[in-house]
Amino acid sequence: MARGRVSRGAGFWLLAGALVAFMAAASAPSPLYVVYQQRWGFSAAMLTTVFAVYAVALLIALLTVGGLSDHVGRRPVLIAALLAEAGAMVAFLTADGVGALLLARVVQGLATGAATGAISAGLVDLQPGSGRVRQLGALVNSVAPTGGLAAGALGAGLLVRYTAAPTTSVFVVLTAVFVLLAAAMALLPEPVAPRPGRGRDALVSLRPRVAVPRPARGAFAAAVPSLVATWAMGGLYLSLGGSLTAGVLRVPDRLVGGLVVTALTAAGAVACLVVRDLPARRVMTGGSLVLAAGTGLTLAALAAGSTPLFFAATVVAGCGFGSAFLGAFRSLAALAGPAERAGMFASVYVVSYLAFSVPAVAAGFAVPSLGLGVTATVYGCVVVVLALLTAVSGLVRDRTPRAESADRPVSKAGA
Repeated sequence: MARGRVSRGAGFWLLAGALVAFMAAASAPSPLYVVYQQRWGFSAAMLTTVFAVYAVALLIALLTVGGLSDHVGRRPVLIAALLAEAGAMVAFLTADGVGALLLARVVQGLATGAATGAISAGLVDLQPGSGRVRQLGALVNSVAPTGGLAAGALGAGLLVRYTAAPTTSVFVVLTAVFVLLAAAMALLPEPVAPRPGRGRDALVSLRPRVAVPRPARGAFAAAVPSLVATWAMGGLYLSLGGSLTAGVLRVPDRLVGGLVVTALTAAGAVACLVVRDLPARRVMTGGSLVLAAGTGLTLAALAAGSTPLFFAATVVAGCGFGSAFLGAFRSLAALAGPAERAGMFASVYVVSYLAFSVPAVAAGFAVPSLGLGVTATVYGCVVVVLALLTAVSGLVRDRTPRAESADRPVSKAGA
């Protein structure tokens, strides 16, 4: 390991801070979408498109340059990604129309996708301790994204509420954060040693790789409804959460739009911490049931026009969101060998980010004809069906081995 100017422990927490910052920047525009929509007069379909291009760009970067740091080193990839993210914040800062917003989101998605692989690997490289403490890297990889999403939405919501120039102040702060993080990454210990042919290997690594190992295909198919339900629900909240509070619940305070996203993602982070030591399949099944219940309560709150019930339902849905995804991710990771994990994780992210973006765009196009309330109801019903499908499938898979064991004859030797 090439030495940096900070210790391994300090480097670990520096990477954790960078992951939180990337996720905070990802959710920061959510409370501002309503502001941009009122300022420039674009449709709900365009609003969700501005949201979704981030996820598509992130997915493209993740599948191409996501593994580049294995060949050229963590530091150069992270420095480049952080500077690109700072450039995206400047694009937001100077945006004067929807075209500039699209450009900013594309650059932001590419930068975040490039950084995600390097940060995730770096957290495992530099995690401190041994034994149970060695699980810290995986835990931070699970909790930091949802915690960062919560922090970004809350911070942007507060700036919308209490500053005269919310679309300027939030991105000034984030630009400074990413420039400082880029400078700090020069001090990071470098876990990847240079080796002959790394330039050629780096070019080969840019080829997208998506594969599910044969023994894991049944489990992957069972997990797909959970992945789609969780990320589709997250996409709805992050794209149209502010519009729902303003247009359906009739709450004019723009801070509330940020608080909705914060409630969802913060609850997801807490749920991950609570259930982290439980069996993965049980976590996915239970989380899916909680997600279905929370989504049903959300629809009831929208129908009743009750803001307190809406927030309570969001917290319940957030618990299901975080735990169901954690359970699905852990159950699949356990079925892939070391040489198969990259392809497996790529497959998980492909499903997740497509579910994060495509349904939200479809909802945006449906709003003009169906209305915001009806669109959200149909969207929520689909999420409930998918979540219940996952839960029922999980319960059946859990009961089948028990039934087979009970029906199996007992030998005299075993009696």
